[in-house]
Amino acid sequence: MRLIRALVILGLLLVPLMGRAANLPDAELAKLVTGLAGDGFDDKIAAIDALGTSGDARAVAILKALTDGKLAASDDKQMLIEGAGGKFTDAVTGAPVTPGAEPERIHVNNRLRGLIDGALSRLTLYSADPGDRLSAATEALHHPSLGAVPSLDKALATEQDKGVAAALKLARAAGLLQSPDAAVRLAAVDELAASTDSEVRGLLGELVGGHESDPKVIAAAKTALAKIERQLAYIEIGINLFQGLSLGSVLLLAAMGLAVTFGVMGVINMAHGEMIMLGAYTTFVVQEIFRAFLPAGLFDLYLVVSVPAAFLVAGAVGVALERTIIRFLYGRPLETLLATWGISLMLQQLVRSIFGAPNKEVANPSWMTGGFQILGGFTVTWNRLVIIAFGFVVLGALVLVLRRTNLGLHMRAVTQNRKMAAIMGIPTDKVDALTFGLGSGIAGMAGVALSQIGNVSPNLGTIYIIDSFMVVVFGGVGSLVGTLAGAMGLGVVNKFLEPFAGAVLGKILVLVAIIIFIQFRPRGLFALKGRSVEA
Repeated sequence: MRLIRALVILGLLLVPLMGRAANLPDAELAKLVTGLAGDGFDDKIAAIDALGTSGDARAVAILKALTDGKLAASDDKQMLIEGAGGKFTDAVTGAPVTPGAEPERIHVNNRLRGLIDGALSRLTLYSADPGDRLSAATEALHHPSLGAVPSLDKALATEQDKGVAAALKLARAAGLLQSPDAAVRLAAVDELAASTDSEVRGLLGELVGGHESDPKVIAAAKTALAKIERQLAYIEIGINLFQGLSLGSVLLLAAMGLAVTFGVMGVINMAHGEMIMLGAYTTFVVQEIFRAFLPAGLFDLYLVVSVPAAFLVAGAVGVALERTIIRFLYGRPLETLLATWGISLMLQQLVRSIFGAPNKEVANPSWMTGGFQILGGFTVTWNRLVIIAFGFVVLGALVLVLRRTNLGLHMRAVTQNRKMAAIMGIPTDKVDALTFGLGSGIAGMAGVALSQIGNVSPNLGTIYIIDSFMVVVFGGVGSLVGTLAGAMGLGVVNKFLEPFAGAVLGKILVLVAIIIFIQFRPRGLFALKGRSVEA
C-alpha cells in the first residue's frame, strides 16, 4: 500500500511537466489505475486525483467506467473495463482480455462520485476542442478549488487560445483565494479585478462579507468590487446603446414607408403594419422554396432573394389598395382611417386562412448567426448588426430615389404643393399610386428584417404601427431626416428607460413626452416647407 501511495505522489509531481493531450507511458498509467483498487479510501482518492491531473485521454474512459461500475480488477491486479456482452478489455491498452475468474468490481460511494466528476472536468482542460476547454475552465471558476490549481497551471502552460487562457487565469485566481498565504490571496484578488463575471463578484463579496481576516486582502477586494461595478455600469450603457440603435433601426424601417405615404398623400394608413407582416410572410415563403427545391448550399442566399420579393409583394398590394379604395377617400381622414383599419383586419384574416394562426419560424442564414463579444457580458449579435446596417442602406437608397429620380422630383413637388404640381403637368394620381406602392414596399422590407429577430405571425404589424406613427409625428411628417432622428431617439430612450420603468411604463412615458413636445412643436423636429404643408 505504501508503494501505491508513493507511485501516486510521484505521478502528481510529474504531471505538471507534461503538455496537453500527452499520454502517460502505459506502465505509469497502469500503476495509477491500480490505486483505484486499493483497500483504503485515501488510496482511491489519491488515484482519482492523479488521473484527473494526468492529461491522459485514456483516463476519461477509466473514470467513466469506475462511475458506471464497469471497472474491475482481475486476480493478478490487472485493471479491466467491461464492455458490451460482458467482454473485458485492458483499462490501459484497450486490448481484449479473457480473465480466468470473475473480476472483482470496484465500487464507489457518493463522495467518490463527486471527486470523479471533478477529475473528469479537469481532464476536459486538455481536450482538443477549444469549446470543451472553455467549458471546463468556466466550470473550474464556478467551483474554485486550491487543489485544481496545478491542473490549471499545466493547462495554461500549453494553451494557445486567448479566450480559453483568460478563463483559465480567472479559474486559477479563484482557486488561489483559498490559499493560506495572504500574499497569494492578495495577488489573486488583483487578477480577479479585471473580470466582470458574476461568479467573481460573488467570490469577492464573500471576502468582504467576512470570509477573509487579512485587512489588506479585504481592502483589495473592496477596491476590486468597486472597479467591477464601474466596468459593469459602462457595459450596461454600451448594451443599452446598442439595443437602442437596434430597436431604432427596426423603427426606422417600419416608419420610413409611412413617412413617405403620410407626408405626400396625407393618408393615415392603419394597414401599414400589415405591409410589414406581408414582407415577413414573403420571407417565410422564399425560405421554404429554397429548402424544398434548391441545394442546401444555396440556403443562405434566401434572405438576399427575400428583400426584393418582399418589396414587390407589399408594393403591389399597396398600389392595388390605393387604386381600388384609398384614392376615393382623399380629403376624408376619418373615413380613410376606418377603411385602412378594416383592410388591416382583412389582411390578417387572409394570412391566417393561408398560413394558419400559429407563428412561423424564419431561420437566420449562417452569416447572420452568432456574434462577437466586445467586453464581458456585452455581446454584439450579427443579426442585429446586419439589421442596423440594412436600415441605413434602405434609407440611403430612398434618399437617392427622392433626390435623383423623376419620381422623387414629382413626389417632392406634390408634397410641397399638390395643386401647383397638377397645373405643371405632373400626374398626381400616378404619383399617389407609386408613392403608396413605394411606402408599402419599404414596409415589406422592414418585415424581412423583423423576421430575423422574432417569429412571424399575423399580428406582427400591429406591434409596430403605433410606434411608427410616433416616430413620424415626432420627427416631422414627410421628413426622412426627422424619421431617422425620431426612430433612433425613441429606440435609445426606450432601452434606457426599460431597466428603471419596465417596457410598458417606458413606452407610456415616451408617449406622454411626445404629446407634450407636440404641444410646443406641432410639426415635429424637422418640418417640411412649402405652401401646402404650411397651410
